[in-house]
Amino acid sequence: MDFELNQDQLSIRDMVRDLARSEIAPNGIDWDERQHFPKELFTQLGELGLLGVVIPEEYGGAGLGYVEYAVILEEISAADGGVGLGVAAHNSLCTNHLYQFGSEALKREFVPKLASGQWIGAWALTEPEAGSDAGGTRTTAVRDGNEWVLNGSKTFITHATVGDCVVAVARTSREDDHHGISAFFIPFDRPGVGPGKKENKLGMRCSDTSSLVFENCRIPADYLLGEEGDGFVQAMKILDGGRISIAALALGIARGALDAALEYSTVREQFGRKISSFQAIQHKLANMATEVEAARLLVMKAAVTKDRGENSTLESAMAKVYASEVAVRTAEEAIQIHGGYGYTKDYPVERAWRDSKLCTIGEGTSEVQRLVIARELLRRMAPFGVSKDAAKS
Repeated sequence: MDFELNQDQLSIRDMVRDLARSEIAPNGIDWDERQHFPKELFTQLGELGLLGVVIPEEYGGAGLGYVEYAVILEEISAADGGVGLGVAAHNSLCTNHLYQFGSEALKREFVPKLASGQWIGAWALTEPEAGSDAGGTRTTAVRDGNEWVLNGSKTFITHATVGDCVVAVARTSREDDHHGISAFFIPFDRPGVGPGKKENKLGMRCSDTSSLVFENCRIPADYLLGEEGDGFVQAMKILDGGRISIAALALGIARGALDAALEYSTVREQFGRKISSFQAIQHKLANMATEVEAARLLVMKAAVTKDRGENSTLESAMAKVYASEVAVRTAEEAIQIHGGYGYTKDYPVERAWRDSKLCTIGEGTSEVQRLVIARELLRRMAPFGVSKDAAKS
């Protein structure tokens, strides 16, 4: 297997790395402190094709694959995890869901607006009583002639305050199962939809997060995505790609923390020596670098599997759970290497530590990822004739 990026991919990486270092990293502390969503930056990202990465060119996207997408997210997130989260949510969730399951008319009208950055998109699955149990959705959508009427609320929605539209799931059947859930595209200029409480978060603070409320929100009947009752299945398919993006986001945070620790260890002196000369510090750096590289390999494997059009559920879950937990460990060790300075906001590693934790929660907790991995492993055993009796023994 060839683990090297080709020349086009290297050019994309270098372009995004330069942008991240010049336009994102210098503003990270300020955006974090003010919980400021950098709309002007997202306009720039849209102009560069970074908000429609996996969308075909005929719909205004960049027409790239998940390998390029992972590379882009790593570079952005190495500078600021909050910006990386916004890029991931816009690309993987809202825009991709609309592209994958919207009617041709909806795609032609709205996907170019999202891919260009003219519009910012949100994706609404989670509810106060439906987190890991997405099947517990209580938001309703009732057909009324040529319209759907939505009522309910969503929580922890990225871009609910600053966005222009949302893909949301709602219950269209009273049957309390996954088959009674459908997906809808809702522009925010429709009456009856709006943000609720803005969350004051531990990390990812420049990424806008709030609740989203539907109060007799009416949308045209053809804003239903796919078939009625397919919303839950659609969401699970979208999350396969979304987990690759969160894995790449976590990888970027981890690499940024490692880079900061490496640099700091070569300038900080104690006992008359650079701290990088101490074996204890070297061991930390070695472990951090090894785990970051292992995470990158898992992310790339998941991205390649997705680009091949193969089922990537197992690979994306493995990449997501491992990379997210590596991000937490790496950021914590980076703080330890920085000592007391690492605990202050003057250095980026404390923000990396705060940002990293969300990666173990969002788009499926680490516990859920392990359930997904185990389920996929057992499912893939079935063709080899492993019987239930054998499994019990």
